[in-house]
Amino acid sequence: MRSASSLLLLLNFLAAVAALGQSQMPQQSMRQSDGGVRETLDSISIPPMPNAPFTATLQTEWARAMSDGGTVTLVNERQIARDRKGRIYEERWGLVPKSMQQKSTMTAIQVGDPIKHTVHTCMMDGRHICNVTEYTETASAPRIEVRGTRTLTLPNDQGFVNHEDLGDGSLQGEDVAGTRISTIYNPGVFGNDNKVTVEREFWYSPHLGINLLSKITDPRFGTQTFTITNLSPSDPDPNLFELPEGFRTLDERSPATKRTP
Repeated sequence: MRSASSLLLLLNFLAAVAALGQSQMPQQSMRQSDGGVRETLDSISIPPMPNAPFTATLQTEWARAMSDGGTVTLVNERQIARDRKGRIYEERWGLVPKSMQQKSTMTAIQVGDPIKHTVHTCMMDGRHICNVTEYTETASAPRIEVRGTRTLTLPNDQGFVNHEDLGDGSLQGEDVAGTRISTIYNPGVFGNDNKVTVEREFWYSPHLGINLLSKITDPRFGTQTFTITNLSPSDPDPNLFELPEGFRTLDERSPATKRTP
């Protein structure tokens, strides 16, 4: 009985920190891995690229090893989209145990507008309020290509980083380029007795400017896998970028940051 209660508490804790980590519009990460080595999920970053519209489903899986040899796996899936203007639509859903029939619930809707320089975050908490914050990304960002294999040394003898080119491929009908980045930390960097390897693999679509598959494996925090499915490279429904019915706005921007398009 005590073991079952402990597992339930662990599941609730993981779901809570994961929901918190997905509560903000991700920062742009061109040709870089998604997520991170911390107890939150950053998911796949979507830059405000114009003239590269799409709609898709983003599936998330977070697996963490337990001391008894078992694994706790949390999952969700959510809709994401970007229109020809570069506006970004993202849903936020809570993570739920993979092995149970528990249904996930939507926690927020976010709309990022690079033209109006705003992010509307509409929380599904019953208050019917969309908080408005400053959107700081630019509408045209450079693509960063990582080709070939190279090794970089971390400062202060912390370890080294291997960049490995995985070649080209195809996912969801899109051409993609694969990269694996392995960071090897020496003993003592963060209290570790042995070397620790954090591996990040991602498959990037130059056409869409996003990773269609991203996987982060960190022995401290488990494995985070983000997979885009049901991809449609067409302009999404314009109604997605309107506020949900019955919601009002609460502008949290300072007067100095408010702009007019």
